[in-house]
Order: sequence, then C-alpha cells, then structure tokens
Amino acid sequence: MTIVEKILAAHAGKETVSSGEFVNVKVDLVMASDLTAYISIKQLDLLGVKKLFDPSKVVFVMDHFTPNKDVAAAEQVKKIRDFSLKQGLHYVECGDMGIEHVYLPEKGLVLPGDVVVGGDSHTCTYGALGAFATGMGSTDIAVAMATGEIWMKAPPTFKFSYNGKAGKWVTGKDLILYTIGRIGVDGTLYAAMEFTGDAISELSMDGRFTMANMAIEAGAKAGICEVDEKTMEYLVPRAKRPFTIYKSDGSDEYAQVFEYNVEEIEPQVSLPHLPSNAVAVSKAGEIKIDQVVIGGCTNGHLEDLYFAHLIMQGRKISKKVRCIIIPGSQQVYLDALRLGYMETFVTAGAMVSPPTCGPCVGGHMGVLAAGERCVSTTNRNFIGRMGDPTSEIYLVNPATAAASALTGRLTDPREVTGDA
Repeated sequence: MTIVEKILAAHAGKETVSSGEFVNVKVDLVMASDLTAYISIKQLDLLGVKKLFDPSKVVFVMDHFTPNKDVAAAEQVKKIRDFSLKQGLHYVECGDMGIEHVYLPEKGLVLPGDVVVGGDSHTCTYGALGAFATGMGSTDIAVAMATGEIWMKAPPTFKFSYNGKAGKWVTGKDLILYTIGRIGVDGTLYAAMEFTGDAISELSMDGRFTMANMAIEAGAKAGICEVDEKTMEYLVPRAKRPFTIYKSDGSDEYAQVFEYNVEEIEPQVSLPHLPSNAVAVSKAGEIKIDQVVIGGCTNGHLEDLYFAHLIMQGRKISKKVRCIIIPGSQQVYLDALRLGYMETFVTAGAMVSPPTCGPCVGGHMGVLAAGERCVSTTNRNFIGRMGDPTSEIYLVNPATAAASALTGRLTDPREVTGDA
C-alpha cells in the first residue's frame, strides 16, 4: 500500500484499503475558517446537533476577513466566536494567531499519520508532515464535527520524483508550478500526489508545505511527503501527542509515476488565468505590474520572507508598485522582526500586514482595480480572484516577487542579483 492507503486503512479499522474503495474514516482534526465555519454551524443546527464529537479536535481559525473588514464580517465572526466559546473548541482570532495552514503545523496540531479535514481546499498543505489532509465542503465538515468520521473514496496515489540539484532561486513553489504546468489543473484529479526524490529531501519543510499546499491546483485530493529527518526536526519541539509514521511499500503501488530533473527548472511564473499556465520567468516577456503580494498560506513562511529579504536588502521598491508583505503567523512575524527582515522590507518601501488570507481571495488588504496586474506568491490566479475581473495575477516564488517589486515589472531574481 501507499502512505495514503495505510493512513486511511488505520483510520478505517481495516487491514488494507485500495484506491477506489469507499471507507468510513475517523478524523484526528477538523478545521474551519471565517469563510466556512458559520456555514457548518448552521448545518449542525439543521441536523439538531448540540455537542461536537470532541471539541479538542476542532479548530476554527479566523484568517480571511479579520481584523473584521466590515460589519458583515464582524457579525459572522461574532457568531462563530460565540459558538466556539459555548462548545469549548480551539478558537483562533487575534493575538496568538496566523493563517490556518501556517498556524496549525506551527502549533503541532497536525502530526504524521493523522487524518485532517478542513473547510478550505488548501488543507492539503499538512501532507508535508506525512498526514492525509484534504479540504471538504461545509456540510461534510459539519458532519465530521458531529461524528468524528468522514465517508470517502480512497484516492489513487501518483508519485512525483524530483532529482538533481535545484538552481539558484528555484524553490518548492517553482517545482510545483512547473509540475502543474505539465500535467494541467486536472492532472491528478481525485488522486494523492506523493512528492519524493533527492531534491525533495534537500527541500526545507517550508518548501514542502508550499508544494503540498498547491496539490489541489492540480486537482488532487491530497499531497503528501514521506517523513524524514527534516520532518522530525520540525516536529520534535511541537508534537504534544504520539504519532505514527507510514511509508509506501514500493513503486508498483502507484497509479502513475512522474520523474523530473530539477536542474532543468528555472524560476517559474503562472500567467493569467490558471496555475497551469506556467513558464520560466526569463521567457515571460515584458510585463509591467501594479502590486506585489508576498505571503499567503502558500508562501507566508519564514523562509519565504528570508528569500524576499535577500533580494530587497539595500534596494528600493519601484514607486509605481504597491508591495504588501504578509507573515503567515504571529510567530513568523516575530522571527522575521528579530532577524531584521522587517527593517529590510520597511526601508525598501514595502507595507507589512498582520497575518491574513485577505488579498488572495479579493477580500481586503490588496484588492485589485480594473486592469491592474499583481505578482503574487499566493496559489490561485483565476479571473477576478483578487479583485476586478479585468485584473491579472501572476503566481511566482517570493524571490521573483521581491525582484519584481524592485523593477516594477515581472523580473527573474537572477537579473537583480547577477546569479544568472
């Protein structure tokens, strides 16, 4: 069996599970945000559910419209907060907070071998820790909160092997954009993407989170990495409960196998309006921009801010560009502050925001006007995603975003640093 099949079998109380098999699976954690939690609460009311299966295994993270952007958001968050206090679940708003997919791993709430479901499609991020994690609709999330179980079809696993030494400024974001560019946004429809190979072993945990985060952009049910020494280094100071590590049995267990030589991959950009429109930044042509966003659940980690700091240090952002830096959590914010990254950003002319998903969904903190172009480290570039339907989003890694902020046009970071 693959890692995913072993995790699902263990949580279904079965010896084996095969892809395509329908199973009832116990969950270790249920998550919802300010976008989805209230819909789930209303479904619980319709079902007549008064108590959750285990409040200690339910987390609500307010991260899209908070601090509340308007009265409607304030009213919705108030209802979610009241419900959370009544049920005694883990509620995250201000203070010790962050973007859900940065915050949950950071706090040790997700561990290897877990089954995690979330009311957000990028819940697949937690696969970087060797967990099976997937996004579900708010009604399914409500049932999971009520019963502690989900009903699902076990997905096949596609193996993606990345080998060779990545070039300068080529990150996990570039590997996943390159991959989606070749297989398409439905290339792994309802499958699990298992990321492996020596280039993945060399990749940081932050880079692995980025890759697993965007598995959904290839249509995948989940993304997953095998637990190794780097995973354990990340987990040891965070884990507060036992966990189980699962490994695949062999290549014949995979539905399909893809192999890539990362030495052939340059910094990538996904052109409007699909993540699959990926090309090398060096071949994208002259594209003038109005805004840069560095952050989000995809690239709001400390390493991402480090890459942006390296590019911006001692340089100035173009007067024609709004540059918004968004740490993924308060801890990332504090670490970046102590390391001097924030001074770099402010001195260069960037604006630093508290942790939020706001601009990625066109909610607040960076909504685009008609015809504006944004270079962003977020994960989607659909029409109208960040604002007006005539605006454009270009998905890149943090170094490319920072380099573009300096020049006022989509720019390969190697052009700024002379690493070409």
